[in-house]
Amino acid sequence: MSGTRFLAAAAYLVAAACLLPMVAVVLAAVTGGTDTISHLFDTVLPRYVMTTLILVVLVAVGTLAIGVGAAWLVTMTRFPGVRFLEIALVLPLAFPAYVLAYAYTFVLDHPGIVQSTLRDVTGWGPRDYWFPEIRSTEGAALMLILVLYPYVYLLARAAFLQQSASAFLAARALGKNPLQAFWTVSLPMARPAIAGGVLLAIMETIADFGTVAYFGVQTFATGIYTSWFSMGDRAAAAQLALCLLGFALTLAVIERTQRGRAKYYQAGKSHASLPVAQLTGWKSGMAISLCAVPVLLGFLLPVFILVEMGLESEQNLLSRRYIGFIQNSLTLAGTAAVITVSAAICVGFFQRLRPGRGSATAGYLARLGYAVPGGVIAVGLLVPFASLDNALDSWMRQTFDISTGLLLTGSIWLLIAAYMVRFMAAALSAYEGGQSTVHANMDAAARSLGQTPLGTLRRVHLPILTPSLLTALLIVFVDVMKELPATLIMRPFNFDTLAVQAYRLASDERLEGAAVPSLVILAVGLLPVILICRQVGRR
Repeated sequence: MSGTRFLAAAAYLVAAACLLPMVAVVLAAVTGGTDTISHLFDTVLPRYVMTTLILVVLVAVGTLAIGVGAAWLVTMTRFPGVRFLEIALVLPLAFPAYVLAYAYTFVLDHPGIVQSTLRDVTGWGPRDYWFPEIRSTEGAALMLILVLYPYVYLLARAAFLQQSASAFLAARALGKNPLQAFWTVSLPMARPAIAGGVLLAIMETIADFGTVAYFGVQTFATGIYTSWFSMGDRAAAAQLALCLLGFALTLAVIERTQRGRAKYYQAGKSHASLPVAQLTGWKSGMAISLCAVPVLLGFLLPVFILVEMGLESEQNLLSRRYIGFIQNSLTLAGTAAVITVSAAICVGFFQRLRPGRGSATAGYLARLGYAVPGGVIAVGLLVPFASLDNALDSWMRQTFDISTGLLLTGSIWLLIAAYMVRFMAAALSAYEGGQSTVHANMDAAARSLGQTPLGTLRRVHLPILTPSLLTALLIVFVDVMKELPATLIMRPFNFDTLAVQAYRLASDERLEGAAVPSLVILAVGLLPVILICRQVGRR
């Protein structure tokens, strides 16, 4: 019973920690007065809303078109190189969008090699020609599309592979051509998975800070950072965070609602795979081009550009300074991964041990962080803990004439707590995916042999779930390495990471230097993508 109580206490504590930033943001926004929000509404808020919505629409359409189109081609057709492309289409997922932005800015901006070559060849001056502006809302949307479409691709491909041929062949028998059968049968059946992938891409879009900040695109994410640091207005930051939180939670509710209602069931016991078509001639070339372009633009070309930039830079990856950045990044990522996965184990096993409203609520609250941008979580944690630090320091000064300083907000532990809130859903999903393979009879057998709940967890569940736990650790580790807004806002003084260093160098227009930490982040980000590619390759 003591083990059950411990798990219950741990699960509810994790749920409360995940709920705290959102409650704090709401309270700080409500108590901030109406003067700030009125000023924001008259000045920047309409622009933040419009730019964020435009970015969301562009990314949604782009990821939908590329992800669904590529998934259908590699699943339903055969052409030269399809085996390679079905795996390579996942590779852009390793890139943070802001790293892609640095690479393409270096090439496509006014001083870049593309425009410089154009001017040298034609003899034109800077005002004699028009060239698309990479530092724009459309440019930011393109960067996000290239790194986020794999979400839609993976889910859509899985949905197509799981469909039986019965409905598709019935549509063909009724006179529909393959394209019509796709639009009227296969696509609607895959809609829940596709919608889930698009909504994941949208949530990553509204949470993005590095790309939009570097391109000078004013969204809610950049507004929160500017209000907190440049203006020093916590009320404005909290109220902007509340607006972004409301938008993110609305998307989360939409995702859960559509996923819960849109279902289909396969009739019969047999499952026949969808028929595939062998493409030849110009159709084969078109399919190769459509699948290869996202891989080329989203992975191969940026890697080549970054390597070239890194070789031309003066950054020494083995210098003491960079070793410090790497150590800081690994310390944060490793500690956050262990704590987050441990918390996920407590929540997930408690739900299995005591199924009911209480454990289900704890699990739901623990997942809320996936819909909350890092900047919102940072503000939600800094506001209450900064007040607590200030109150404690004031009391210590008056009582003992000792200054305690920033005990909580000046430490890495609050930043790690923000990471835990942000990435708890990913760790919990990976753990529960493995836990579903452990039959309930195993629990009963362990209990009949005298094992306590914690003993069952330690001796039965954890050994079986080792692959799932390692996957969860790796996912959280890489996500923390790439996380920028929460790290920028909450990091202790003189505690910079690779992501912060890359952002700082890029902000100073030292793009060659920014390529070095960006390549390290990319190399680490390839690890979970390789695991995903192995799963894709097994079909």
